[in-house]
Amino acid sequence: MATLELPHFFDVEIAGELTVVCATNPVQAVWRYVTFAAVDAVAGTTFTIDTGPTELAIVPLKGQLLVTIAGRMFEMNRGDVFADKGSVMYVPPNSKASIHTPGGASLGLGSAPAEVRYDARLLEGDEVRVEMRGGGAARRQVTHLLSPPVQAHRLIIYEVLVPRGSWSGWPPHCHDGRDGSPYLEETYYFEHRPANGFGIHRNFRESEGLDDVFVVPHRSLVTVPAGYHSSAASPGSHMYFLNVLAGDLEHDDRRTPPCFDERYLWIDGRWEDDLLDLPL
Repeated sequence: MATLELPHFFDVEIAGELTVVCATNPVQAVWRYVTFAAVDAVAGTTFTIDTGPTELAIVPLKGQLLVTIAGRMFEMNRGDVFADKGSVMYVPPNSKASIHTPGGASLGLGSAPAEVRYDARLLEGDEVRVEMRGGGAARRQVTHLLSPPVQAHRLIIYEVLVPRGSWSGWPPHCHDGRDGSPYLEETYYFEHRPANGFGIHRNFRESEGLDDVFVVPHRSLVTVPAGYHSSAASPGSHMYFLNVLAGDLEHDDRRTPPCFDERYLWIDGRWEDDLLDLPL
């Protein structure tokens, strides 16, 4: 078996072929908690992840996964992120997860340091809460893959579907320990339909000189180390993103909300106010 060191805490032993599409870790991102990787595995690949001192979330993006932990096998299936509701496999620290991809698969892996051990668990179907947020040009679907009341030490996982030409994360919010917010690090992994689409993501706090704007093509990754942030899908493509968060919030405190930019809060609940009628 070959050995591939995916970012930071965990090591992976591979029989087959595994490709890292995009990834980050605390060293690369200059933060303390979140590791993320999106990977592709060819048909017949088996790889084993030793979680070490971290808890791990496995999210199928496409294809079939057979995950074995402590002799128990869990099956996960997904056509793609736009066709099927998401699911997540939670793996506790000091565990080995063997992942087999009979027909090839794509998946997201998110981890964070953990000192408390919860049981391994597959969450799918009715266990996964879905809600609609926003309105107007900021209406989107949020899937709570791993958030309270689902137990974890630090990890929080969401999926978001954004219709083409729409915004997400509006009003902009922050969770960097500033302005009364909790400290949480976050990654955004993006996909688009069609795949030649793209989106825009912004991290900002103008008072401190932070204003970073990223073009986010299909299968790209953005980190949010600080500031308020929001994302938008271009008019020609629908947008999906997978969020992995972890930080100072632990256990049930992971439900603590972020802090919103007060300049833009007026629109919340007033999405149909002051519409511009065209032509003038």
